[in-house]
Amino acid sequence: MARGKIQIKRIENPINRQVTYSKRRKGLFKKAQELTVLCDVKVSIIMFSGNGRLHKYISPSTTTKQLIDEYQKTKGIDLWSAHYERMQENLKNLKEVNRGLRREIRQRSGESPNDLNLEELLGLEQDMESAAKVIRDRKYRKLYTQIETHKKKKKNAECIHGSLLHQINAIRNGSDPENGGGEYGPVLGRLNGDSCIVFRLQPNQPDCNSGMGSDLTTCFSRT
Repeated sequence: MARGKIQIKRIENPINRQVTYSKRRKGLFKKAQELTVLCDVKVSIIMFSGNGRLHKYISPSTTTKQLIDEYQKTKGIDLWSAHYERMQENLKNLKEVNRGLRREIRQRSGESPNDLNLEELLGLEQDMESAAKVIRDRKYRKLYTQIETHKKKKKNAECIHGSLLHQINAIRNGSDPENGGGEYGPVLGRLNGDSCIVFRLQPNQPDCNSGMGSDLTTCFSRT
């Protein structure tokens, strides 16, 4: 039974289109390889899929550049010259953009103001004022953040200080036996990020230097 003729048009289904491309690409490369061996010819095929992926076949012991050079020689044209001219034109445009940017930087730094007319000077002044406003707003936000952070640290320190005083008074009055309401009353806390142990020497404990009783509160920092 004869195979039906396939209508040549774009395959709308992307999956079927990719499958057809893969199959026909392999068949085309196989034919090019056979043609290279059977007829001793140079073949180069360059293909880009729908998603931009490159596929190519080049005859053994041959490079694409060699084939392009041979093509230019046969046709009497210079493809590289046209490409070089486009690159030179692109380089020229980039240099012009670079000069313009450097000139603008000098003007914003206060250099070469004599090269500007009145309208350009007014525009430059407006741009500088806008930039200064942005920088000033950022500075104020930074200062506000630092002030709020300092307030929080100060508040935490005051809370810790108040808690330590409360515990010390509880020990002094003998109403906090769990924290050592005896002769030495240690109080554990944190002050400025460091561990702190507070001891109080009861009045009935003699002072080593005077021999008299003392009422001493000592804080040892423990890192």
